[in-house]
Amino acid sequence: MFDLIAEPTAESPAGDADTRSAVSNGYCGPERRAAPSPLTRLLAATLDEIDYGMLLVADGLHVLHANHVARAELDALHPLQMLGRELRARQSRDVVPLHDALADACRNRLRRMVTLGDGPQRLCLAVVPILQSDLATATCALVLLGKRQVCQELSVDGFARAHALTPAETLVLKALCSGARPGEVALQHSVAVSTVRTQVGSIRAKTGAETIGALVRMVALLPPMVGALRSHTERPPQFASGLSALQTQ
Repeated sequence: MFDLIAEPTAESPAGDADTRSAVSNGYCGPERRAAPSPLTRLLAATLDEIDYGMLLVADGLHVLHANHVARAELDALHPLQMLGRELRARQSRDVVPLHDALADACRNRLRRMVTLGDGPQRLCLAVVPILQSDLATATCALVLLGKRQVCQELSVDGFARAHALTPAETLVLKALCSGARPGEVALQHSVAVSTVRTQVGSIRAKTGAETIGALVRMVALLPPMVGALRSHTERPPQFASGLSALQTQ
């Protein structure tokens, strides 16, 4: 967990100046760090509840913070990888595009969208400069990982419960959101196409969607929720110790 907002205290009246110095100079190795504030812990927990991978990266590819989804997604097949505390592209051809996008964000305050990887692992990500009102230039960038599926399963389940869909209708809804047609859904569940069409009609009536396309759009626009039963055991030590490159003293 990393201190995204440094709060000045009576014990540390120079906290703001120290924070500005740490941010403007980037990460410079081990140093004394203050314990994360309650607001910092709350903000980090908030980021963990959003089903988009997010990494806060300092100029030079140093990762200051990664939320739960980002930590979970950066597996052995992901086009991005963590080497220690450094963010790196897995394929050599992606090294320059990633570096240039982060440099443009941190040094030129430009927003970039980059596509990395290939095949099933092909991923589009956004690189956004993080600006502070008291600094002339951005020194950090937010890397937003693209979604791997249109409709997140937890969001679909919540949507189904909110509209009183039956378990069978929920399965049909998930299949439709994955791009399956009614005939394909029928084959998947070994039922007649007429049964699936009846279920689709019931789903549309309960949700107010005029067409299947409108129904899928409704689900695609749902808030990106993360499961409450997710495991925290995969959190690497560097993200669990409360170190903060933004609250250097």
